[in-house]
Amino acid sequence: MKQNSTRWALKTFILSICLSIVFSVISQSLFPHLSVVMSIFVIVFFIVLSTVFDMVGVAVTSTDMDKLNQFKDTKGYETAMRLALNTEKVSSFCGDVVGDICGILSGAGGVSLVLSMHITEPNIYFIVTCVVSSLIAGLTIFCKAIMKGYAVSNAENVVIKTAKLLEFSPKTLLLKKKNRKKYKIKKKNEKKH
Repeated sequence: MKQNSTRWALKTFILSICLSIVFSVISQSLFPHLSVVMSIFVIVFFIVLSTVFDMVGVAVTSTDMDKLNQFKDTKGYETAMRLALNTEKVSSFCGDVVGDICGILSGAGGVSLVLSMHITEPNIYFIVTCVVSSLIAGLTIFCKAIMKGYAVSNAENVVIKTAKLLEFSPKTLLLKKKNRKKYKIKKKNEKKH
């Protein structure tokens, strides 16, 4: 168990570094050239993305397995169970990895917004930078606080909906295809015997 936790922590560490490098390169090359409207769009997008992933992380942590079992006949139930059984991994990925990267990128969007205003006066530039970064932080905390409450009271529904979305991910579709092939081979072998 301890070995699995250490392995997962190491994987998360490597994934975080890789994603941070990729998004830092994108933000440094793209963000300085964005207009005011596009900078605001980028900020809002990453705040929403961070909030949604945080909501999923909290919902998975708050899930009651008995209540989740009521969705046995619902599409995505197996994926939902996998999420619920891997609470620490899901919450760590959603809250820490995605949350922190979105925080960095929304901050970079804030810098881009201030730069696109072309403020030449140092004092005004300083004040605007402080106001923009404070608004981004405040809005992120506000959205997450609202979504956390929703995630705790509707944990099982959030997990099922997330699982349904994950059913369409390339990895899940490939696994389903493999399982179907295995099932067909098994059936053929049973018929031969």
